[in-house]
Amino acid sequence: MPPVPLVDLRAQFAPMREEILAAIVRVCDAQQFILGPEVEALERELAAMIGAGHAIGVSSGTDALLAALMALGIGPGDEVVTTSYSFFATAGSIARLGARPVFVDVEPETLNIDVDGVRRAITPRTRAIMPVHLFGQCADMAPLMALAEEGGIPIVEDAAQAIGATYRGRQAGTFGVLGCFSFFPTKNLGAFGDGGLVVARDDGLAEKVRTLRNHGAEQQYFHRSIGGNFRLDAVQAAVLRVKAPRLQQWTEARRRNAARYRELFEAPALRNRVTLPVERPGRTHIYNQFVIRVPERDRVRADLQARGVGTAVYYPVPLHLQECFGALGHRPSDFPHAEAAARDSLALPIFPELTAEQQAHVADSLREVLERC
Repeated sequence: MPPVPLVDLRAQFAPMREEILAAIVRVCDAQQFILGPEVEALERELAAMIGAGHAIGVSSGTDALLAALMALGIGPGDEVVTTSYSFFATAGSIARLGARPVFVDVEPETLNIDVDGVRRAITPRTRAIMPVHLFGQCADMAPLMALAEEGGIPIVEDAAQAIGATYRGRQAGTFGVLGCFSFFPTKNLGAFGDGGLVVARDDGLAEKVRTLRNHGAEQQYFHRSIGGNFRLDAVQAAVLRVKAPRLQQWTEARRRNAARYRELFEAPALRNRVTLPVERPGRTHIYNQFVIRVPERDRVRADLQARGVGTAVYYPVPLHLQECFGALGHRPSDFPHAEAAARDSLALPIFPELTAEQQAHVADSLREVLERC
């Protein structure tokens, strides 16, 4: 059996090759590479697809978070409550503005932010709540929205891994005052490099983000505020315009692959040794990652690699234990569910083009590895 990669972007690219190359050539012929009509068209199309009033293309998912917090005026002395189990940009964007990330633990089953933890973490200095829709499943937004409304605290959604995910029929990114997405190449909707998106309902906030992405300038060389270079390239927008109409079919394929894994892992040797992702009722999980939990994770991963099965660890060190956040004073055991996930979580291949034969090889390999543990 040939190796099974964690992600196979070549398989995705092949059927779109000519269409994508034509889109890139279109940008080259126009010689307009920064913002412009391709970006504006993508923004309109994604706003309609997501169900947002405004969509603003930016240079990365990280910059989407940064621009969103800047638009809210987050700065030194402020606190933003967020999860300890996420990609670094979640907390890094807060700290870059001089604000304090206030970490809370995650739910043990979904690994999304724990609402009770958020409630306990709110102080008079809390200026925003930033839930993460981890691995492609929405956090529990109803109680979070109620909590935010009660305290008059805006929510900024880190939906970097969750484009197309839904909660009670509503799209990820549309619950908070601002929603942030990533188009990193391995995301469900990935560009040919970095790219991101901020969505908003409020006209004023949307205009702030648009201005901030261009050094705070509404008119060239006239700067009303200090922003950054957070602009989305036209080439990336053109590529995304080709890929976006296929997102729904890719999501359905990922969900079929997740269902197939669940069937395969019913085998007696796997059933009681592998903890599968939990999909809550009323939510559509888009499986940006299919993350299982296994004992002796690092040994299992090494043995799977030896059998040609690609895997990844998201994330080996929770944010509260990262060296750069040492000044916050956290210690091991502060957030036990995040720490447990960091020890035993393992992502398996889930990309849309994954075949039944490849999945069977993944399951058989995992069974053989666990039988040896």
